[in-house]
Amino acid sequence: MERRIPLLDLRPTDTIHGMSSCTSRVNRRASWLFALLTWSIAPSWADTAVTSLPGTRFTANPLPVANQVIVHKGERRLELWRGRQLLRSYRISLGLNPDGHKQQEGDFRTPEGRYRLNARNPRSDFFLSLAVSYPDKNDVARARESGVAPGGAIMIHGLPNQLKWSPDYYAKNDWTDGCIALSNADMMEVWMLVPTGTPIDIRP
Repeated sequence: MERRIPLLDLRPTDTIHGMSSCTSRVNRRASWLFALLTWSIAPSWADTAVTSLPGTRFTANPLPVANQVIVHKGERRLELWRGRQLLRSYRISLGLNPDGHKQQEGDFRTPEGRYRLNARNPRSDFFLSLAVSYPDKNDVARARESGVAPGGAIMIHGLPNQLKWSPDYYAKNDWTDGCIALSNADMMEVWMLVPTGTPIDIRP
């Protein structure tokens, strides 16, 4: 008598597990999301970033790659540019004390000036983060002259992994320690369109 072996239902799941921070325990993620976050962005001289994942059988439409980021603090706006072409514009939140250039650690100000996005972290305490190269040598010298620490760890990032308020609160208020914050959906797009090393101009 022939025995039938039941087939296992191996349909893929659409569940994406929560993001984890660099200091807290790492939760399981869907493998395709991890691949997306760690997949290298095309260098700044490239015209487009290919958004299809390694190992997949499809090719997504290419996305334009920004070669400059401009932040207008007073307008709460972050812009992605390629040459003279405006690619994207996003609403942002700033530090709790947003007016003026950052002077020292703990002043809750967002810096002003020209810097670079010199690192990226897919496992930060927030939904993705791009590091701003503050403080530069001028910031360090100014702080030393004043007898204070310049501060640091200024990032562009999404919402906290552990929310304290509603998403609507984060969207309408300045709430960071001096970083530049976007919605998670906008942060995902910035992550894909902005290569490491891109200059950022933070204006009043």
